[in-house]
Amino acid sequence: MAFTYFFRDTHSVETAIEYLLEYTSGNSSIKIWDAGCASGQEPYSLTILLAEKMSTFMFRNISITATDIDTSDLFEKIIKNGVYPKNELQRIPQELFERYFEESNLPDSYQISYRVRDKIKFTKHNLLSLKEIDSGFHLIVCKNVLLHFQPEERVEVFKMYHRALADNGLLVMEHTQELSDKVSNMFERVVGNIQLYRKI
Repeated sequence: MAFTYFFRDTHSVETAIEYLLEYTSGNSSIKIWDAGCASGQEPYSLTILLAEKMSTFMFRNISITATDIDTSDLFEKIIKNGVYPKNELQRIPQELFERYFEESNLPDSYQISYRVRDKIKFTKHNLLSLKEIDSGFHLIVCKNVLLHFQPEERVEVFKMYHRALADNGLLVMEHTQELSDKVSNMFERVVGNIQLYRKI
């Protein structure tokens, strides 16, 4: 699903990062899956927030796989280049914009710094294939996707996420999305005011 923007639902993401850093303290690598990433605004926002919260040494241990069904066949190029029109960047706090963006060769556009771009790998993936892209993820981010699925489809996607997560791995969703009761034995809620869950 292509609708998204930079720094959407920041509170949920920042809270998930706090728990992620506590959970992965001492790990030599941290794996994250951003499912339904659209044209990259969400995984880039996540990566910038991680860079802000982590030391340079810790940040090196992060790897983020961003996926989307991408029927347009445009997302991979957009995400790889990390170039966005200025009018799409208005929500970014000024200090973060100055730190992580620079003018691009295209008019009225800016490019995200290589330090951030280097952390994200895009892979085309259909969530309804119910095939996890890998295993051992410490965090899965899924925003603005599940609401387009039927209830039974959501259940099967939750089961796939459970398989893909490492032990005690975290799942964060849009605040309007609820975990299905049919998988309540697979996840426990971490905090009450956002949709953040831990794999059981």
